[in-house]
Amino acid sequence: MPNVEKPIRQSISLPPRVARRVKALAKTKKTSANRIIVDLIEAGLEGQQQEKKRFFELADRLQRSSNPAEQKRLKEELARMTFGE
Repeated sequence: MPNVEKPIRQSISLPPRVARRVKALAKTKKTSANRIIVDLIEAGLEGQQQEKKRFFELADRLQRSSNPAEQKRLKEELARMTFGE
């Protein structure tokens, strides 16, 4: 028998402006607000994983680089990823 994960009920509070946006998205997509929230969380988690992967790829390129101009550019990109613009 396959192992099916049972959903876990979780209560959250959303700021009013976020709740309005979630409800509007749900209405537009003809689905539940719960489904929209789950989709947004999954997309956010995936985005975070992709950003982490990109960070490590850049760090690896920096480590292997012997070109000072490329090293500077990679350091600046890593700094932007870490500290923002």
